[in-house]
Parts: sequence; structure tokens; C-alpha cells
Amino acid sequence: MNKEEIKNKLNKFVDSKNFKKVIYVLGALFILSFVFQAGMIAGFRKASFSRDWGDNYERNFGPMRKVPPFMKGGLLDLPNAHGAIGKIIKIEFPNIVVLDKDQTEKVIIISDSTSILERREILTKDKLAIDKYIVVIGNPNESGQIEAKLIRIMPSPEEMIENTTSMRSRELPPEFNKRNI
Repeated sequence: MNKEEIKNKLNKFVDSKNFKKVIYVLGALFILSFVFQAGMIAGFRKASFSRDWGDNYERNFGPMRKVPPFMKGGLLDLPNAHGAIGKIIKIEFPNIVVLDKDQTEKVIIISDSTSILERREILTKDKLAIDKYIVVIGNPNESGQIEAKLIRIMPSPEEMIENTTSMRSRELPPEFNKRNI
């Protein structure tokens, strides 16, 4: 076989339906393996945080008196590793303790680079107070604590309910109709 015949056979194979099917299957397998790997990484980080949190529970909160709520339900109830939503129950800067929505206490580490916001206003850490509700986004560390990147001060659940019911009771101006809403 000369070079021309090999080139023709190769072009014929590349243009065939079988070659295209093989390329599509390989592309799909690549994408599926990428998605699977991303899920494995996320699961590993969440499980590592839960393990670290449990390993450091006594150091962060004192002796354990009862089983934490997330351990009762099994592996599906692992705590959120990258943040917290709840009420501030203790402040000892640079750390604060938040009672999370799942009734677990989370230690949040505040650094100089942590952004603290209330609505659109940028605040300092001195504005954080016990019984304020916050949303924290950050990264877990090896001690089972969250290194805060962003803290947003939120209204209490009672205030949120009052605001939504008062908004519903207001009448809309006549220029608004259902199409504008």
C-alpha cells in the first residue's frame, strides 16, 4: 500500500458513521466521568468536614452530652460544610458560634478579609451581636470550623414574616396590573 491508499482508507474511516458514534460515546463517557469526579470531590469535602467537626466537638463546644442531631438520621443529615444559617449565640472574636438551622452549633472564624454586610451596607465585625440572625459562607478547616468569607446579617424570622404580611396587605397602585407583576 502506498501513502495515497492509506490516506484514502483513513479518510473513509473518519467519515464513516461508526467513527462518529465512537467519538460521541467517548465524549459522553468523558463528560460523565467529569461529573462523577465533581460529585466525589463535593461528597469528600462534606464528609471530611463532618468528621473533623465530630473529632473537634469537645475542643470547640466542651464535653458532648448527647448525640448531635445530624448523627441520628444517618449520613444524609451531614451538616453543611461551607456555611451556616442561624442565630449568633456566642461571640469571642475572632470566633463566633452560630446555632444553625439544624440545631447544631458551628464555630465561625472571622478574619480581616471577611466581608460583613447588612442589606447593601458594609459593616465591621463590631456590629455582630448575640441573637442576630446571619448567613455565613466560607470554607471548612481541619478543626471543624468555618473560615468565613461573607457574613450577611438578616432580619429575624419574625421580622421576615411581619414584612411579608405587611407587603401583602398593601394595595398596588392602579398603573400596575397582572402583566407588570
